[in-house]
Amino acid sequence: MQTNQKIMISLTSSLLIACLSGCTVTKEPGKLSVEPISLQQPQQKARQSESGKSSCRVAKRFQESTTQGPTVVESAIELSEKYAKLSEEAAALRQEKQGLTAKNQQLKDQVGALEAQLQQAQKELSEANDLMIEMRLELNNWKTDILGFREEMRNADTAQLETLLRILKILGGEVKAESAQGRNKSSTAVSMSETSQSMRK
Repeated sequence: MQTNQKIMISLTSSLLIACLSGCTVTKEPGKLSVEPISLQQPQQKARQSESGKSSCRVAKRFQESTTQGPTVVESAIELSEKYAKLSEEAAALRQEKQGLTAKNQQLKDQVGALEAQLQQAQKELSEANDLMIEMRLELNNWKTDILGFREEMRNADTAQLETLLRILKILGGEVKAESAQGRNKSSTAVSMSETSQSMRK
């Protein structure tokens, strides 16, 4: 702002000097006449009238120039005011640009950090997805193994019951038809305990 004020002061002073140097009126050097008074008076009157006319013309010229538009000083002041206003606007725009540049850089940094976090999250999600698929496959295999083991247990129990029934028949025990058709383990265990007691007797 101080540089702007210095420039304005120098402009106005230079314009004032130019105006003052351009507005000087030069006068013709006076002439000494030795004519008689009777002859000098009409000539002096004519000269006075001519000088009056010329002064009127000069006055009219200055009046016309003032009425036509602003003077050089006024235009210089107006231009200096416009320059000061424009320089202030330029400074405000420059400051706003600096703020926007800093904000843009900050947003770029945030975007870089968020991209890194996003890539890490995507990697972790893909690993978790693979782990879930593997666990599901293992669970299905475990179910298959459990079901197969259960079937094997049933087959082993059936074979054991059939063997016990044959042993009972050989020993002369009575076997009901339900046991032959495959009754549950509790009834078989009860019948086995009864037959073992009868055999001991």
